[in-house]
Amino acid sequence: MIRFEQVSVSYEDGAPPVVQGIDLTVPEGELCLLVGPSGVGKSTVLNAVCGLVPHFTGGTLHGRVTVDGRDTRTHQPRELADVVGTVGQDPLAHFVTDTVEDELAYGMESLGLAPEVMRRRVEETLDLLGLAELRDRAITTLSGGQRQRVAIGSVLTTHPKVLVLDEPTSALDPAAAEEVLSVLQRLVHDLGTTVLLAEHRLERVVQYADQVILLPAPGAPPLMGTPSDIMARSPVHPPVVALGRLAGWSPLPLTVRDARRKAAPLRERLTGITPPEPGARAQTPARAPARTRPAAGTAGGTEGPAAADRRRIARAHKGVGPGSTAPSRDALAAEVSGLGVRRGRIDALYRVDLHVRAGETVALMGRNGAGKSTLLSTLVGMHQPSSGTVRVGGVAPHRTAPRTLLQHVGLVPQEPRDLLYADTVAAECATADQDADAPEGTCRALVTQLLPDVPDSVHPRDLSEGQRLALALAVVLTARPPLLLLDEPTRGLDYAAKARLIEVLHSLAAEGHAIVLATHDVELAAELAHRVVILADGEVVADGPTDDIVVSSPSFAPQVAKVLAPLPWLTVPQVARALEATG
Repeated sequence: MIRFEQVSVSYEDGAPPVVQGIDLTVPEGELCLLVGPSGVGKSTVLNAVCGLVPHFTGGTLHGRVTVDGRDTRTHQPRELADVVGTVGQDPLAHFVTDTVEDELAYGMESLGLAPEVMRRRVEETLDLLGLAELRDRAITTLSGGQRQRVAIGSVLTTHPKVLVLDEPTSALDPAAAEEVLSVLQRLVHDLGTTVLLAEHRLERVVQYADQVILLPAPGAPPLMGTPSDIMARSPVHPPVVALGRLAGWSPLPLTVRDARRKAAPLRERLTGITPPEPGARAQTPARAPARTRPAAGTAGGTEGPAAADRRRIARAHKGVGPGSTAPSRDALAAEVSGLGVRRGRIDALYRVDLHVRAGETVALMGRNGAGKSTLLSTLVGMHQPSSGTVRVGGVAPHRTAPRTLLQHVGLVPQEPRDLLYADTVAAECATADQDADAPEGTCRALVTQLLPDVPDSVHPRDLSEGQRLALALAVVLTARPPLLLLDEPTRGLDYAAKARLIEVLHSLAAEGHAIVLATHDVELAAELAHRVVILADGEVVADGPTDDIVVSSPSFAPQVAKVLAPLPWLTVPQVARALEATG
């Protein structure tokens, strides 16, 4: 169905190819997973299939890509639209209408389908993706995860022969991700649809793949094979594979079920050993800071304020200098009591109680639209409470001037481009240093620490989604704010980049900085957070120590916890340290 013949792509004269030596075939009716480190060229490969490379992105395409017999060099993307459906990393760039139902119908209108066919397919897609309650909603009012589902749905309604998806589950909660992957499985198995997708959260998808294509490094030829063969040598792999490598299991398990069948000797060896407290650094497994257990409140509704407001507030928060003194461990970095926020006719937040102490890392989790982003943006004054109180560093955010508020809190929003204005990475870093009164090179050093291979001269818009996120994180971290808010901080990051981010955040927490992160990444929460707060339908339904909350939740438990249950182990590094200590 998809044929690559000696394909290479380069974007600048004289520059090394982004990808090269691709010669392979994706058969009809298979789900093929594209994996590799951040910035290795996965999006370029996907864009070559749908014709965006080179017709839209520019650059030079050598070799040939054919889809259902159509040569992408001679067919514009619009001439492939009836064959290839594409969902990129950024759902906002995908939309052309204002409401959910109109967006689902737009692609079919462009293809001239009959009204009765369009109506039936819209209803089917609303049900498949759990969007029925959102059909009349304006897209601008949706959470990031809801937008992701709408983007996927707008492609499914046209019934393409080939689906190309770039990180389709990156903004989805675990349950929504399972729904989307289940839909993809049905399309592959029942309708013979060919699916080519790139994804960093391999723990969600690798077990569903028929074939895996590995791009090991920029410009390196790809490897293609079965999931088990490729995961045995891939530099990026899910926790269950990492646990299998650590324990010496062969063949390597790809699912929790397969791992549990092999894990009895490992569980026996770990019995009686107390794992380090969640949130503790590898070299200092000390107890987490004192925890508070707020009364059950609520947080729910839509997420995502206007882009202009996000840019104004988030960018202003870079002004806290690196010399800022972190509060004492007994100080409250944020105090939320009985908070209510209305967005139009919707109670986005309702009677929320949350207390975050200096040096504490709190993970906000819950399904898409639960209010996680709304809560974070309220902490930086972007929403006025309709009831209750919010205090950050002793001030009310919505009543505090940005120049004063930035001394207490910094926000990295879901959309990293909202923080990035300069023409090069070097200029962006220089501006960040200047805004934060930081020594020259501070931001650049953080970028290098998070993603070592990002060049100074590249434009931020030419970075991958994960690279842009790393740059935005570095911009905000340069200021070292006493309270750091992160909205989906690992979206687009591979496992190595995520490990580097965790180390940076561990260092900040150890120095007394408080961190609140909204995330669907259960593995991140297990490794980083001292506490987990779960939001659902306008309610805080759980708030407590990470090991208590995630182990008891089928949806939010990490893979290691499921494999080693009932033992209280959460992450591969915990297990590795225990095995090393016991010889």
